[in-house]
Amino acid sequence: MADLRDLYQEVILEHSKAPRNYRELKEADQKAEGFNPLCGDHFTVYVQVEGDKIRDIAFQGSGCAISKASASMMTQSLKGKTKAEAEKLFERFHKVVTGQATTNGNHTDLGKLAVFSGVSEFPTRVKCATLAWHTLQAALEGTQEPVSTE
Repeated sequence: MADLRDLYQEVILEHSKAPRNYRELKEADQKAEGFNPLCGDHFTVYVQVEGDKIRDIAFQGSGCAISKASASMMTQSLKGKTKAEAEKLFERFHKVVTGQATTNGNHTDLGKLAVFSGVSEFPTRVKCATLAWHTLQAALEGTQEPVSTE
C-alpha cells in the first residue's frame, strides 16, 4: 500500500509541476472562475464545446499541488467527452475524494484520477481536489458568478 501511495504522490506532484492544458483557450465558448478561500487556490477553466462534446478544455491560475494536479488531470480526462460523460465522471470523482465510494478501493473507472482517492483521508483537501471540477460545472452551465468552495 505504501508503494501505491508513493506512486499517487508522484503523479500528483508531476502534474502540479508540469500541468497539462495550462493555457488560456482563446476559442473557448464558456469559461468560469473558481476560488478556494481556505488555501488561496484560484483557477479559470475554459471550455470549447462542439455540439454536446467538450472539444477542448484548459485552465489557468494558481493553487496547491492537489488543486493544480486535479485541474490538469481533469482536462486530460474530459477532452472529447460529452457533457453528460463529464458530469458522470465528476460525480464518481467526488464520491471517491469524499470517501463515499462503495467499491472497496476499486476505482478503475476513474483511470488516472484514482490517484486522488487518498484525499478522502484529509477532508480539508477535498475542496482543493474538486475546485476545478466545480468551476467546470459552472462554465458548462454558463454561470457568471465566480465559484467558491466555501
